[in-house]
Amino acid sequence: MIAISQGRLQDRRPISIIDIGSNSIRLVIYEGIARSPTVLFNEKMLAGLGRGIVSTGRLDPEAVQRSVEEFRRFRALAEQAGSESLHVIATAAAREAENGPDFIRRAEDILGVDIKVLSGREEAYYSALGVISGFHDPDGIAGDLGGGSLELVDVEGDVIGDGITLPLGGLRLQDVTKGSPQAAVEVIRKQLARADLLEDGENRTFYAVGGTWRNLARLHMISTGYPLNVMHHYEMDLESTAPFLRQVARGELDKMKGINLISKNRRSLLPYGAAALQEIAAVMKPSRIVVSALGVREGYLYSLLTEEERKTDPLVSAAEELAVLRARSVTHAHELAAWTGETLQALGVKETADEARLRHTACLVADIGWRAHPEYRGVQSLNIIAHASFIGVDHPGRAFIALANLFRHEGVFQDGFAPELATLAGTHYLERARLLGAMMRVVYLLSASMPGVLPQLKWVKQPNGNLALVLPKALAHLAGERPEGRVAQLAKVSGKALEMLVADQ
Repeated sequence: MIAISQGRLQDRRPISIIDIGSNSIRLVIYEGIARSPTVLFNEKMLAGLGRGIVSTGRLDPEAVQRSVEEFRRFRALAEQAGSESLHVIATAAAREAENGPDFIRRAEDILGVDIKVLSGREEAYYSALGVISGFHDPDGIAGDLGGGSLELVDVEGDVIGDGITLPLGGLRLQDVTKGSPQAAVEVIRKQLARADLLEDGENRTFYAVGGTWRNLARLHMISTGYPLNVMHHYEMDLESTAPFLRQVARGELDKMKGINLISKNRRSLLPYGAAALQEIAAVMKPSRIVVSALGVREGYLYSLLTEEERKTDPLVSAAEELAVLRARSVTHAHELAAWTGETLQALGVKETADEARLRHTACLVADIGWRAHPEYRGVQSLNIIAHASFIGVDHPGRAFIALANLFRHEGVFQDGFAPELATLAGTHYLERARLLGAMMRVVYLLSASMPGVLPQLKWVKQPNGNLALVLPKALAHLAGERPEGRVAQLAKVSGKALEMLVADQ
């Protein structure tokens, strides 16, 4: 029997999902069913099954043959990874094509499982679940642009509202207009007129799902010099993004910065994606456009969770898993989260529910860099956190978590390490990260990163008006010059008069 690496969670069994789309087919092998799923293996092929379907009514024959051959490889990879189950879903092209049923039968024979061909309603439903799974308290319209269709659905918290499927996929638009992005605009406008739900999206968020829009956002990131190369929850302001979308919609791509980093197959669909996004924004008038890396596939995986599992916070869940894999003590991490919350109360610092979950997360991952060389623990922790596959957090919040841990290792006034992240975090989060880092620097010198000490540390108001961190007499030997210096540093950051004392009894 092959032993599972200690770098993996021991209670997980891999699960594989194959997503047969109109443009791409993707195999994703997940570590297991979880609120914040981790990918063990990910491979796609840009088959283009839906290319030409408008004129022929059939799946592209060459694409069918290539896909069938690739299914053998995908099944072998799923088995090689030890997947306990294989799930296969198919979307617009497979359900609409005349030869779709025959293609599905051939695929089922090779893959050895029944394939779930999603209806338009089901595709919209799973797209909405993908957004619900990937965002903290989402509120807006989710739009999933595939090769053959566009699904629009209203999402508020965990409630899925009205939805509609429109024949506006990138490949379909390319076929209908004979390769003219300019002609696509009228087609898009005509179809969007049927989407009454867009009117309910005014001043709410538009969640952009799908490979074409992700690549469009990546190009925007590069063109603006955005400092964090993380696609999920990337935000595009409508006003500043408008000139970029107009340029792409006109097909003026050749001289755009970063266009060489977009695959040629995806590149040809970008103008249609930009045109669709422009027209949606014009009708909906959203407050912002936010990119989702999660869609139908992740929504389907989310549907396999229990009701209790769905209610857990994906960000906190992922951070706890990272602590299990990398920290010296998960118990200590939870104690740190509790103690920092008590400390903020003692200091009179208020925090919102969302700020509290970000602080909790920062505490859970505060010790993940301990195996690194001491001089690089801060930078390594910052890089791991900033680029982790976290969901349920926006980019400023991600920057806060990373910076708090940088300050915890490098010192609370070390601002030169990550100026771009500091700008991304904003003044409020930056100062909160500095305060949290200062708190961490106090207690790590007292706890040695092991559990049991933090619950015994209490803040007590003194007669002289100072706030004292009181150690019980049994822990008296932990007091000393260095932790007292750290308390003085915390006093400077917090603006409070602080001291450290040992209890009399």
